[in-house]
Amino acid sequence: MLDNNQTSKTNILNSVVGYSDAVLKKEDLEKNGTNFSEAKGFVKETIGKLHPKRIQLRVESIRIDTASTKTLVMVPVHGKNLPPFQAGQYINLFVSIGGVLTARPYSISSSPKNLKSYELTIKRKEDGFVSPYLLDEIKVGQQLESSGPMGSFHHNPLFHGYDLVFFAGGSGIAPAISMLKSFLGSPEPFRFHIIYSNSYEHDVIFIDELRKLASDHDNFTLTEFLTREVSPTYKGYRGRLDKSILQTLLQNPLAKMYYVCGPTPFNLHCANLLLSLGVKFSRVLIESNGPPPNPELMDGWPDSLHPTKEVNVKLGDHFSFQTKVGEPLLNSLERNGIFKENACRSGECSLCRVKLKTGKVFSPEEAKIRKSDRKFGWIHSCVAFPITDVEIQL
Repeated sequence: MLDNNQTSKTNILNSVVGYSDAVLKKEDLEKNGTNFSEAKGFVKETIGKLHPKRIQLRVESIRIDTASTKTLVMVPVHGKNLPPFQAGQYINLFVSIGGVLTARPYSISSSPKNLKSYELTIKRKEDGFVSPYLLDEIKVGQQLESSGPMGSFHHNPLFHGYDLVFFAGGSGIAPAISMLKSFLGSPEPFRFHIIYSNSYEHDVIFIDELRKLASDHDNFTLTEFLTREVSPTYKGYRGRLDKSILQTLLQNPLAKMYYVCGPTPFNLHCANLLLSLGVKFSRVLIESNGPPPNPELMDGWPDSLHPTKEVNVKLGDHFSFQTKVGEPLLNSLERNGIFKENACRSGECSLCRVKLKTGKVFSPEEAKIRKSDRKFGWIHSCVAFPITDVEIQL
């Protein structure tokens, strides 16, 4: 006869979806045995659903956020739900523009609790190639292909804790608002502070929604910065974030976890400010928005080398092309009809690696090249700038 504790335990287990079926399956296996032929392909199928290499998406709606920014609401072409993701992760969107097959990573700005759609918030990039196409040409109903969700830029409760600060620059707010929506719906004791920097007051993405959420939730703080002209009614900070202001904003800064997402100069500036406060680098997670737009302004760029200078890129004995030294190698490969698998386009994932056989490239600090890659001559083509004639092997 079962005592009350055993009865309670049995009732709880039986209430778990699938538990009773699993018990019956276990009893059947113990009685009849199996060669597991019925499970052939099950693991591969499950992994494919959770981590697909490619997803077919359809544009369900397009939302205008600011004069320079739109959000594409993408739904699955096949099935009801999209693969799960961690708030802060991105998908790589593949497009063909003028005969050039290319891709760009976009952080998912919607909540990971909603798998009916992915929202991709896209800001126009000056002299950009892909963003003008997505903002001006893409229509509702159009189908696009993407990778599955990926990236290590997300909250890890075991190592990050629950006292979190996010530095967002411009469109770097996209992963921040996904995290925010996830945290506000959680029973965990999150404290989330977004320090949000922009250039122009009329072009701040999600600002009304963020202000309302900050007003409605005690565990969410929003601090605004504008670096250009502002209206008399603006109540945030003016100019760039500096150490003295940061010290007033952060209480006990060494105990917090920091996320940084924006243009490369913004990311480096925020990281240096945190390090100057004594924050350990392991407490700072940085997500770059693509390659640096002005590599010639970065440490290590050769003196007097102009970004418009042209060099020769050679592949094997029968193919070569000219490119500017200020253009990432991956971009120039795509322009010349050569597609190389890629995902992050900021030096982290290593999918776009090529072998540098001769010549020199400039690789900025964000190119996370492993020691073994350096030893054998592998470079990340998405953030490699050929500063001399080069020969590469795909």
